[in-house]
Amino acid sequence: MLKFVLLAALSVLVLAEEEPQPRYLEDSLERVVGGEVARPNSWPWQISLQFQSGSNYHHTCGGSLIRRGWVMTAAHCVDSQRTWRVVVGEHNLNSNEGREQYVSVSRVYIHPNWNRNQISNGYDIALLRLSNEVTLNNYVQLANLPPSGQVLNHNHPCYISGWGRTTTGGNLSAQLKQAYLPVVDHNTCSSSGWWGNSVRNTMVCAGGGKDSGCQGDSGGPLNCQLSGRYYVHGVTSFVSARACNESRKPTVFTRVSAYIGWMENIMG
Repeated sequence: MLKFVLLAALSVLVLAEEEPQPRYLEDSLERVVGGEVARPNSWPWQISLQFQSGSNYHHTCGGSLIRRGWVMTAAHCVDSQRTWRVVVGEHNLNSNEGREQYVSVSRVYIHPNWNRNQISNGYDIALLRLSNEVTLNNYVQLANLPPSGQVLNHNHPCYISGWGRTTTGGNLSAQLKQAYLPVVDHNTCSSSGWWGNSVRNTMVCAGGGKDSGCQGDSGGPLNCQLSGRYYVHGVTSFVSARACNESRKPTVFTRVSAYIGWMENIMG
């Protein structure tokens, strides 16, 4: 029986054994497996989502700045009651480099069909309304979103970016990392020996080799190039519970183009 794990950074979540289950990528201050440290602010829509504990804030997930007052992230990152803030212009979580902007979250909008106990149904997407609009500059830019319904071809070039684990259960690092993860088409990803019926056509699979997302990357972008521009085609969701970069278990993302209408309705 397959098991999967969500990629956020609050606590390692291995869900009950029912259907094939993922692991969310939300746990601990960790980053992309494989890949390389990104050039600072080269993904200027990447944000760090942080929660308050005592007097301090801690990174738990990534996200994408899609309007000056709105962030897109994963539902599983924010389906608990916490005090949240977003950091834009971030690169090294352990130092203030003067480019960061810190903004509190005034409201969380989780997709109404999201159910943490039925991960493979999808809907792992949320919008965060910021208390103030951020300032756009050389280090902070808005993400380009794909047109509604667009599906990328097999092996389309994409990059994951995030602060997740560098290896399964491995060391932590504060610098933003990136890794090349080509798209795995739905027919392949949903076939026997891959993810099977654990993935829906509202998801995007990418990678499946030595590089992958891992805990701490949840909610962050899958950045895919089309016509010389990068578009955020995926929201990082889950990997195999056995290993972040298990062969033929690509990192799974919420497919952004399946939710354009829902997001436009929320943001108005």
